[in-house]
Amino acid sequence: MAGVLQDFLCTLNWRFINKEKVIPAAVFSFALTIVSMLVLYNILTQLDKERSILAIIVYALGIGTGTILGMKTKINSKK
Repeated sequence: MAGVLQDFLCTLNWRFINKEKVIPAAVFSFALTIVSMLVLYNILTQLDKERSILAIIVYALGIGTGTILGMKTKINSKK
């Protein structure tokens, strides 16, 4: 779920930046940074060698899913 959330926020952030929506882009950038740092912290401190490869693969699948969800989400095109 962390990968899904992280890339969903990232994709929406890029989309808001592309549409020059400053406030939503800043909010999503902040949220993305928090999620990313928490994910990195957990990977570095809580995974053991036996689970790390599987966790990375599952995380990568979540990232892909987050991209799909972020691209499918409707964003108002008005400035």
